[in-house]
Amino acid sequence: MDPNENKTNEFEDVLKNKKDPDQLRQNWFKAILAGEYLGKENFLKHTPFILLLFGIGLIYIANTYHAEYLLRKHVILEKQIRELSTHATSISSQLMQMSNQSAVSNLCKEKELGLHENLDPPYKIVLTKEDVAKINSKELKKNKN
Repeated sequence: MDPNENKTNEFEDVLKNKKDPDQLRQNWFKAILAGEYLGKENFLKHTPFILLLFGIGLIYIANTYHAEYLLRKHVILEKQIRELSTHATSISSQLMQMSNQSAVSNLCKEKELGLHENLDPPYKIVLTKEDVAKINSKELKKNKN
């Protein structure tokens, strides 16, 4: 017998099991699509880890949506603040104009409230020590009663 012939017969079963790498890729892809891969022991062993990754992915997506929602809300609130700030400034200036002495006097005349503008200048009340003593003695008497 030829020694080369023996080697061929000996490794023939190994050579038959060896497959082309392109065929392995196709078989792997077909196995995933057909669902055969899900039933293998190796996949089942890693199922908790895969579920953990899936859960983390869901949390990541939810967090992204929540952050975008908060950003949209923030932009809307900033726009409202700018609008209300200008509105508050205009109202404040109107109130300042309405509180002028001449404006109040004109409003009193228009509404016929019977009020008139005081033309006398304000004066300072000066108390002497005797006046203060009289006031204090009157307050003491009221507090005793």
